[in-house]
Amino acid sequence: MVKTVDDATFDTEVLASDSPVLVEFGAAWCPPCRMLAPILDEVASERSDVRILTVDVDANPVTQGRFGVMSLPTLLLFVGGKPVRQVVGLMSKGRLLAFIDEALEVAA
Repeated sequence: MVKTVDDATFDTEVLASDSPVLVEFGAAWCPPCRMLAPILDEVASERSDVRILTVDVDANPVTQGRFGVMSLPTLLLFVGGKPVRQVVGLMSKGRLLAFIDEALEVAA
């Protein structure tokens, strides 16, 4: 299950996490974000090595600005509290899994 984080909980849930965290920056009005949601849910249920969280950019402008998110959806993978890889746009489940694996490999 994909958990929602906000400006107040982002540091604790993402930056202080012991495990890698994939964060989707999106919005309810964004069609590609809505199309990505079930894919993120599937990946979250299949991958126990990565936490998957989402941030609503409309309700959380501080976090959006902090990471320079300009387009939606933006996916950032954090390892050890630092962003190690970013991708923008809708992608297939296969492409998302490849993105995660490549990013974890680079971060190792």
